[in-house]
Amino acid sequence: MIKKELRIICPNGHLGFSPTKEDSFWLGAQTKPDYYCSDSGSDDIGPGPLGADKCASLYVWQKHDLELMLLASREQGVPMIIGSAGDTGTNSRVDMYVQIIKDLATEHKIPKFKLAYFYSEVDKRYLRNKMENGAVIEGLDSRSFLTFEELDKTERIVAVAGVHPYIRALEMGADVIIGGRSSDIAIFAAPAIKEGFPENLAYYAGKVLECASFCAEPYGAKESVIGTITHNDVKVTAMAPWQRCTVASVAGHAMYERSNPYYEYFAGGMLDMSECLYEQWDEKTTRITNPKYIPIEGKIKVKLEGSTKVGEMYIGIAGVRDPYTIKNIDKVIELSREQVMQKFGDNGYELHYRIYGKNGVMGDLEPVKEIKSHELCIIVQGIAPTKEMAEEVTMTGTRQIFYARLPEVKGTAGTAAFVVDEVLPATSAYRWSLNHIVEVDDPLELFDVKLIEIGE
Repeated sequence: MIKKELRIICPNGHLGFSPTKEDSFWLGAQTKPDYYCSDSGSDDIGPGPLGADKCASLYVWQKHDLELMLLASREQGVPMIIGSAGDTGTNSRVDMYVQIIKDLATEHKIPKFKLAYFYSEVDKRYLRNKMENGAVIEGLDSRSFLTFEELDKTERIVAVAGVHPYIRALEMGADVIIGGRSSDIAIFAAPAIKEGFPENLAYYAGKVLECASFCAEPYGAKESVIGTITHNDVKVTAMAPWQRCTVASVAGHAMYERSNPYYEYFAGGMLDMSECLYEQWDEKTTRITNPKYIPIEGKIKVKLEGSTKVGEMYIGIAGVRDPYTIKNIDKVIELSREQVMQKFGDNGYELHYRIYGKNGVMGDLEPVKEIKSHELCIIVQGIAPTKEMAEEVTMTGTRQIFYARLPEVKGTAGTAAFVVDEVLPATSAYRWSLNHIVEVDDPLELFDVKLIEIGE
């Protein structure tokens, strides 16, 4: 029998990045949704966690969120789906999440259930073989085609899964799914498509649910929302008593995080939201109709994300309150750079100054050119091949802010203050080396789904 509607709860827009708010989660759980789904990753965190193969979030927060979802979904006997495990969806993060689920099942004496998981890491030899056989690995966002040199430098690569491995896992009878790196919307679209709902509405539901309460107002993160999919529309409802899903908040979120606000691309096609219709269904719910699904012509293309190590990194922090130094801060930074160059030359390292109170967020894109701040915070980033060199580059670049000799200055102190005297070690510096797509013969080619049974 074909279901008339499907209800999916999303408790967190990036599981574990900050803990799920429990009150609205349990309000949503009491309504007995058909699926519990959450995305756990993002490239918003930069290339560092992928390159270093580590989480950007605390283990205790991730376990907290997984525990909420697991206990509620198992008590109710409905599936739970997590994508992009552990922030990056690398193999080690999938393994970590699988182990957390096993530990929770033992801790809470949960009856036996089926756990499916899949990896998303891509072996560089796979891409090399494709390129040697004439395949072109296309770059996105004006990037050039992938070269062998760039491939060799890359530390780690993940493929971004579409709905296909999730549908396969559900067909295998999975009760809980832990996915590697995935399209945010696929995590929610997959169960709806598997249950027979139209692809255009399934993908739209994924788009609007992916960040949980970001589609509600007033703004409040980590609150639960529920998406209801029928064969004619999608409705999204805020669970927090103080939040509403309004036409403005839902439509605004649909345009979130893309160069073209109307189009969302994923493995297998594109969602066109340019002709969506929005209406306020009730006080807390907005109804959406008329999204368009445009399937890809020919073979499916899968997005690849890759990270390359640049060097070791240290951070220095300086504060400036002196009005004359603030007025001449560009000269101060120039003098500081010169001191580093005298020791290390002008290449073989990187030295960055981020001046908060001037243009620390937007850099050269900052439209306000006149400084009106009464104080500045300067973050100094030194990157070099070794920790020892990175530390010295950063310490020199930071302390010379204090020692910079400006014209007409007669005093010998007061130009800068340091939060701590030393510079602080940071995670190694990485850059995005792959933002590309690869054509595949089979949408599951890069995503082998495994199924195990766990529990009491």
